[in-house]
Amino acid sequence: MLTIHAADLLLPGGRGAPVPGGAVAVLGSAIAVVGPFEDVAAAHPQARVRRWPGVLTPGLCNPYGPELLERAYHPDSREADELGTEPLTGAALAALEMTDARWGASARRGVQRMLAHGTVAVAGDLWRGAVLDAVTRAGLTCEERFTEPEGPPSLDPFAGRTAAEAFPVPLGPAGGDADFAVFDVPVGGDPYRALREHGARTCVATVLGGRLVYRRR
Repeated sequence: MLTIHAADLLLPGGRGAPVPGGAVAVLGSAIAVVGPFEDVAAAHPQARVRRWPGVLTPGLCNPYGPELLERAYHPDSREADELGTEPLTGAALAALEMTDARWGASARRGVQRMLAHGTVAVAGDLWRGAVLDAVTRAGLTCEERFTEPEGPPSLDPFAGRTAAEAFPVPLGPAGGDADFAVFDVPVGGDPYRALREHGARTCVATVLGGRLVYRRR
């Protein structure tokens, strides 16, 4: 069934101009069409419509794949009293007994946190089989990186980068992968500035391979 995702503003990425009241129509795992909602809905009157607040953008690429998934431990909720809820690194990580199974569970939780920040791809080489398996099963793309990213590792791909740098692939054309995210930020003024200032924590939905893999409750 074809689904239309509509938002207050669509940023297609690349050289594409912003589309007020824009929409993306998804068929299976691929994009069917990108454009103004009125045009997309008129072409597909039987489609299911999902409406989101804010800005719809291409899915994000987090440049800190190894740092967040292989050099940090994401505690389970049952460990919160002992370990807290934030990723553990350095001496705190070294104090843990990390098995392959524990690395895999940590990576699965880390991936879920990434999806909640609009991430559809990670950059950097992943060497642990359990971590790579978690990333692959979730459907995230692994991108090569040629330089070490600056700044401390962050779940927010907008941190320390321009919004345009965070978009690995523009939306469309038809037949392209249906990977995108929606952020509940103001649409007046410069939307790229709003995304940088408010950050990826404002994500309300992430679509990966046509599947709604995260929705803020």
